[in-house]
Amino acid sequence: MRMDQIKPISYLKRNTSAVINEIRENRQPMVITQNGEASAVILDADSYQQQQE
Repeated sequence: MRMDQIKPISYLKRNTSAVINEIRENRQPMVITQNGEASAVILDADSYQQQQE
């Protein structure tokens, strides 16, 4: 995973729309950290759907 695909939760709070647009355009998941540890992964809907099949 590229370092630019790992962001703190504070970044997500301030830039939610931009994060969603970036994930949709790049089709790359983004790891969200909280207190310095990975806590969630955001994935575009198409990639998620493909994983479910």
